[in-house]
Amino acid sequence: MNRDLNLIGHLIEIARKEWGVALSVNPVRCIRRPKSNPARERRLAPGEEAALLAAADRAKGGYLRTVIVLALETAMRQGEIAGLDWTNINVPQRRLYLPMTKNGSSRGVPLSLKAIAVLESLPERPGPVFPGVTTEAIKRAFRNACKRAGIEGLHFHDLRHEATSRFFEKGLNMMEVASITGHKSLSMLRRYTHLDAGKLASRLD
Repeated sequence: MNRDLNLIGHLIEIARKEWGVALSVNPVRCIRRPKSNPARERRLAPGEEAALLAAADRAKGGYLRTVIVLALETAMRQGEIAGLDWTNINVPQRRLYLPMTKNGSSRGVPLSLKAIAVLESLPERPGPVFPGVTTEAIKRAFRNACKRAGIEGLHFHDLRHEATSRFFEKGLNMMEVASITGHKSLSMLRRYTHLDAGKLASRLD
């Protein structure tokens, strides 16, 4: 609801300031907003990653395991992965380039050895990495894999939370993580970060 109100409010501001609509005040600003939902804190429980990947191996199309590994290793969004093109991937330099992202800017993404391995397992060709695969297809395949694995309450976007949290647990600082994930504000980055207290405790020894 808040996102809808933000959109309506923005349109009214354009109408007032650029189209000459005679409104002394934006009515959206007079509305009492509902509280935002708390940030999701769902992370992979022990054993869920292995179960999910095993279920992905049985998915139609043969692409889901690669998609899941890339999500966990890079924190890329579902649409970013679906839109990957071989021309923007540099395997020797272990990086890929996203020319356009959700926030309207481009970014480079470093690739772990695990990410490189799954990419090298694919038949490289000019054009899309996952030809014909849409975000909706990924969503359905992921949901079905979770059912086969007996995993409840896990969304594909939670893999981005998981990956972001893992970056911090590996010791990367906030600016390094933000450069990988593409978050423009540290407050939003915090919403995507849910650190494992047990792993943090081991760093206190």
